[in-house]
Amino acid sequence: MPESSAPRIERRGLEFLADFYGTDLARRPGNLEVLGELGHVLTRLGRYEEGLAVDRELARHEPEDPNVLYNLACSLALTGRSDEAFRTLDCAILHGYADAEHLAADEDLAALRSDERFAALLRSLGGAVP
Repeated sequence: MPESSAPRIERRGLEFLADFYGTDLARRPGNLEVLGELGHVLTRLGRYEEGLAVDRELARHEPEDPNVLYNLACSLALTGRSDEAFRTLDCAILHGYADAEHLAADEDLAALRSDERFAALLRSLGGAVP
C-alpha cells in the first residue's frame, strides 16, 4: 500500500466508525459507552463541534466522572472556548482527575498552554510546569 494512502484509509475507517456508532445510538440512545466512543472518533476526524455536542451529552449523564469532564474540557479547548475549558478542567480535578503528565502533553489542550491558568492546573496536580 502506498504510504500516501494510509491517512485516507484511516480517515475512511474513522468515518465508518462514526456512522456505525451514530446508527447504534439511534437504536440504543442510552448507551454511554458508544456515545463516548463516538466523541473520540469525531474528535479524531476533526469534527470538533460535533464532538463537543457528544461530550456535553456525556457530561449531562455523568456530571461527576473526571474522565468525562476532562474530555469535555478538551473539546471546549479545541473549539476555542478557553474559559469554559478551564472551568471544566477545574471540575474534573475536583472530581478526581489527577494525571498531570497526560494533561501537560495532551495536544487537545495546546490552545490553553500559554495561559497562566494552565501552569496553575499543573502545579495543583503536582506536575512539572514547562
